[in-house]
Amino acid sequence: MIELLKELIKIQSDTKEGANKALLFCADWLKTKGESVKVHDNKGYLMLTAVKGQGEETIVWNGHVDVVPGHKEQFVPVEEGDRLYGRGAADMKAGVAAMMQAFVELDSSLVTREVQLHIVTDEEIGGRHTSKWLVEQGFHGDFVICGEPTGLKVGLQSKGILRMDMVFKGKPAHGSRPWEGINAIESAMKFHLAVADLPFRKESTEYYEQPSVNLPIIKAGQRYNVVPEVCEMSYDIRFMPGQQKEEIVRQLVDLAETLNVTMDYKASGSTPPLTTTKDNPFIQSLQKAITATTQQQAVLFGQHGAADTRYYAAVNGGEGAIEFGPSGDDWHGNTEYVTISSVHAYKNILLAHAQLT
Repeated sequence: MIELLKELIKIQSDTKEGANKALLFCADWLKTKGESVKVHDNKGYLMLTAVKGQGEETIVWNGHVDVVPGHKEQFVPVEEGDRLYGRGAADMKAGVAAMMQAFVELDSSLVTREVQLHIVTDEEIGGRHTSKWLVEQGFHGDFVICGEPTGLKVGLQSKGILRMDMVFKGKPAHGSRPWEGINAIESAMKFHLAVADLPFRKESTEYYEQPSVNLPIIKAGQRYNVVPEVCEMSYDIRFMPGQQKEEIVRQLVDLAETLNVTMDYKASGSTPPLTTTKDNPFIQSLQKAITATTQQQAVLFGQHGAADTRYYAAVNGGEGAIEFGPSGDDWHGNTEYVTISSVHAYKNILLAHAQLT
């Protein structure tokens, strides 16, 4: 399994062509182990599915072989003690290798449910061409594990996404007489400072201290000697399970009216939160598998970002898809690594969970 992981790291899969090469490598590897594999093509993006077992319930193991760009030397795996360094070592070729090995070792006679293996090639750019497409074709299940690096902790929820594009309007004037105009940048600044006191910012849940609000884009002003008439500002808001996108938008719009600033807006790019709870029977059985394998209590937490889990969860009312994978650090960084021992543990947990009745 670790040699498989090293071979995957060597494949520079930070492009569409490279990710497809890695995908075909996975398909060939599984075939040499005697597994039946189907490769799918959607607009040139490849993915594979494989199925074992049978029953009324379906578990999906989802992993991606595409990676973010890295330096040339990062595509040469380096093993130091329990650490394996390389681009994609943690995010998430380790999870893929463990899922592949677990799938090969899975004894169909010991499972009372169907287990599907999904390996995809565009998660790092949104997953719309592969995981989303697979779900649309009917490849989904009652419970989905996306093998993102979580340190063997269970990311059972994730925040939703709301993108707000705003245009603050002022009144132009000569830069030497700013009191004769209305500075759109100052209006936007006043608005931004007041957002921190809105009710939705002060809420919390069992897994989140608060939602997050990032101000990533601001565009305004063209000349020193002109009071700016327009300021464009965009928010990336990650809201918690239980919060409603419409209510957040309402609070933002009402704030502009309260501050007496002129603002137009567009709410876009919304993704609902994942709302899996600890009472989910698959979560409970996964906790048992983790404890039996590692002799440690399972840790449940909420993810701040989004993954391909969102496409699978959409079929089940926002729940039943989680992030759960091996331990590592600095993914997307220059010293990305995964701990080898956690890859072995992860593979054993997947097997134990699939075979629990």
